[in-house]
Amino acid sequence: MRLLPGVALCVAVTIASMVLEEVESRIFGRAWLEALVLAILVGTIVRTVWTPSQRAFAGISFCAKTLLEVAVVLLGASLSAATILATGPALLVGIMAIVIVAITASYGIGRLLGLQHRMAVLVACGNSICGNSAIAAVAPVIGATGEDVAASIAFTAVLGVVVVLGLPFLPDFVDMSHLQYGVLAGLTVYAVPQVLAATAPVSAIAVQIGTLVKLVRVLMLGPVVLLLTLLTRRLRDQADASSQDAATGDRPKKTRPGLHKLVPWFIIGFLLLALLRSLGLLPQFVLAPTALAANWLTIIAMAALGLSTDLRSVAQAGGRVTVAVTLSLIVLGAMSFGLIHLIGIA
Repeated sequence: MRLLPGVALCVAVTIASMVLEEVESRIFGRAWLEALVLAILVGTIVRTVWTPSQRAFAGISFCAKTLLEVAVVLLGASLSAATILATGPALLVGIMAIVIVAITASYGIGRLLGLQHRMAVLVACGNSICGNSAIAAVAPVIGATGEDVAASIAFTAVLGVVVVLGLPFLPDFVDMSHLQYGVLAGLTVYAVPQVLAATAPVSAIAVQIGTLVKLVRVLMLGPVVLLLTLLTRRLRDQADASSQDAATGDRPKKTRPGLHKLVPWFIIGFLLLALLRSLGLLPQFVLAPTALAANWLTIIAMAALGLSTDLRSVAQAGGRVTVAVTLSLIVLGAMSFGLIHLIGIA
């Protein structure tokens, strides 16, 4: 019962965001801002003009952490190895390489611009993998604050909308086939729905290849989060070791942490569902409800993050985050063009 006030508030913000998305669709023919982004915006506005009672914060924290982790697990059911392998080995390896290099470059850009370590990691993963979903999945692993998550998502979301609006005009100015454009969109656009929006005005071929490439990027989320878990654990152990050495003068014995400490439970669940889907062990009738549940839970979690965010803290980091996200996207776009020509996509 102690969670009920906060959960109810998050659900109310979620419903309001879904309504706004529907209004967008009716007015403009499509929703340029998804409910997931609107949930953060609405939640942040509510938090700015009104501070919830202390009774609500337990439920808000539950939605921001636990429900988000459950949503990440459910996302695994939408991934199929057969679909991903159909893109071809050269493109598959190229996409994985670009994700790794893009994360490293984006992180470096963020740090050079003065972003804190956690914010730089969030921006790098958001730009390089799958935008909001990557930020949401990485945040609990590196211990990012609600302000960090909301700021990084807010700015990647705004830039994501700009990319979706502008990218379909690119083939008119650059000599690109529909297949090449689909690969470019899949590599640079953040969310799967945005990939569909960016490729649909071009052709069905662009939609198909763009979606496949995007799914490969999404699949990189599991290994990246696992690597960050290992690095975070190692840094924490080094800090603990330094503290103990200073106090006792002895070097602590090395211990091998258990798997449950190295890999968050929700990443294990994510990979397990992806494996079951790839092996055909998930009944077809559960896929749509699972995707719907993951979508709703993610939106509720984003509403919770918005409700726990101080807008003034986000505004203070705005300029640097915007420049970091923009430069990171430019680097990702340049690498994507290079991959297209390197592997000879016609």
